[in-house]
Order: sequence, then C-alpha cells, then structure tokens
Amino acid sequence: MTIKPLADRVVVKAVEAEETTKSGIILTSAAKEKPQVAEVVAVGPGGKVDGNDVVMYVKVGDRVLTSKYAGTEVKLDGEEFSIVRQSDILAIVE
Repeated sequence: MTIKPLADRVVVKAVEAEETTKSGIILTSAAKEKPQVAEVVAVGPGGKVDGNDVVMYVKVGDRVLTSKYAGTEVKLDGEEFSIVRQSDILAIVE
C-alpha cells in the first residue's frame, strides 16, 4: 500500500534519534525527544490551497527539519509516517 498526499501535504518518515549523547551517555526510550529530522517519502502536487498558489519546494529523498508537534502520525504496513503541510517544514538538511 502507498500513501499519495494531496495539495500541499508531505509524507515524512522520522530518522532514528541518537542512542547516546555527545558525551557518551546512553539514552532510554523515555528520555529521547521526538525526532525533528525526517526523510521525505512522498510529496503532494501543490496547486491552489485556500485560494493561494502553493509551489512545492521539497522532493522525495530530501532530509528535512519539521516543527516539533506538526502533522498527523499514521501507521501503514508496520511503519510509522507523519503527514505534514509543507509550511510545517522548517528547513532542508543538506
């Protein structure tokens, strides 16, 4: 099964969070924050959204930073994804 986002929506998959800190402390799953870096899996077509033209700037495969509590989390075929608006993407990580 695949996800095809509509309008200005983007499907992203979180990149695994670091298991240890820079100083070498191992983090438990409860101590980890929700990862903000994600990989773009699918991109909607853009077009007219709420009367405004939306041009999609991200593409499949981009690594992006998203707002901390942005989007809707979905689980499909055992994998977790988030569907966010392009405006919830803060930056492309290069």
